[in-house]
Amino acid sequence: MEEQYEAEIQKLYEEIAMLEAEKENCEREVSMQYGKYLHGVLDVLEEGDVRNKRDVAKLMEEIEKMEKNLDAEMKLNRITLTCCSTKTIQKSSAKDVQQYQLQGHCYHVCFDVGFTITEVQEKDAVTRRVSNLSIILDGQDSTDISSVLTRVEETNSLMLLFNTLKSFSENCKHRSKTFQHFKERYPELVSLPEGCMSSLLLAQSARLKGCTMCIHWGIDVSLEGEVRPKLDLVMKIPEEGLRMDSTNVVANAPKYFQNLLHAVGVETAIECILKTMLV
Repeated sequence: MEEQYEAEIQKLYEEIAMLEAEKENCEREVSMQYGKYLHGVLDVLEEGDVRNKRDVAKLMEEIEKMEKNLDAEMKLNRITLTCCSTKTIQKSSAKDVQQYQLQGHCYHVCFDVGFTITEVQEKDAVTRRVSNLSIILDGQDSTDISSVLTRVEETNSLMLLFNTLKSFSENCKHRSKTFQHFKERYPELVSLPEGCMSSLLLAQSARLKGCTMCIHWGIDVSLEGEVRPKLDLVMKIPEEGLRMDSTNVVANAPKYFQNLLHAVGVETAIECILKTMLV
């Protein structure tokens, strides 16, 4: 009996060994069969990764170029965008409607502009139309430009808006730098009642008691967007001084100032007037 059992056990061992050998052969075949496929998949993924990296690098290069162009445009136009958002209202093969919201500033004047651009494909040409233009300006001098905003919104003219805003802001900056220059040059004589962005320059001489000179530098903006500086001089002296002014110098001072402006320019005209307070 024992010999019979040992023979059966030996037979089972041989069957197990044979099954294990078959299993190894099967695993080897599966590995060989799918190994090439897996390597091929990995190669494709790797090539795709390289291609994606190339696409990303190209995209980053284009973005960098666009940022440089935008920076150059902002330096040229003095208009800085701080936020820009878009919303698609309608999109088809024949018509696209996009809603834009722009926020930024031009020098010290901040703006928030919303508008809609409708792009229509007509045969071989594309037409674009701006509509629903709305503008909010914020700044100490923004009221001076408000007269043209209604016309801009009525005509939906973005070009008129930004051209006017650029010219207006440049005039504001010129006025601020000029007034600040005279404030630093004649600190005991000149004051700016409204601060560094003041439209008023006040001159009061310590030697000439009660004698005051005020220069108002306004900025006129026409409905067509033409921006022009407008300077006026106002003199104030005590009654005693007026009685001594036999040649009406004080009364004629505003007219003389206007003549100086046309003859020698803003800076020199202001310099001449201030020097009369120092005599």
